Amino acid sequence: MAKYVELRRHTDADGDVLTPEGVRAGVEIGPHLTGGYDVLVSSGAQRATQTLACFLAGLGEKVLRGVVVEPGLRSAAEERWRATYEKAGSGTLQALREADPELVEEDSAALGAALRRVLESLPDGGRALVVGHSPTNEAAVFGLAGEIVEPISKGDGVLVVEEEGDVRVEKLD
Repeated sequence: MAKYVELRRHTDADGDVLTPEGVRAGVEIGPHLTGGYDVLVSSGAQRATQTLACFLAGLGEKVLRGVVVEPGLRSAAEERWRATYEKAGSGTLQALREADPELVEEDSAALGAALRRVLESLPDGGRALVVGHSPTNEAAVFGLAGEIVEPISKGDGVLVVEEEGDVRVEKLD
């Protein structure tokens, strides 16, 4: 049986706090989410946790395991990612890999392992809603599935599906 992780980027923020537009967008996105989540997972950043709260407010469902933090979904090298983005001039993972291959390789492995832990925590048929950041969400997908996904816009995401040990990634509408 499959397990599902809906991996999304936080909405608009100023520093580590959502802007009023970010709050509005999160609440508006909520009713359009799949729902039926076993757990909501934050990277631990306030903007990620706040986005989950807004998604849940808009969705209007109970999530029995609540909101948990998977700190491995937040890079310890955020400043290095920012510098690499400046050097690359692009947020695509390919451009970032060219600018700092060591960062992308090492962090992708660590972030992918954190995403794997989320999948392993789910029961068969289980679903998680995860909110993190860009480009580290994309790096986590790469580290787990070996697939490069396009930069994820604020509030958008991808669906990571694990079935019989195979992982595939689908774009969310």
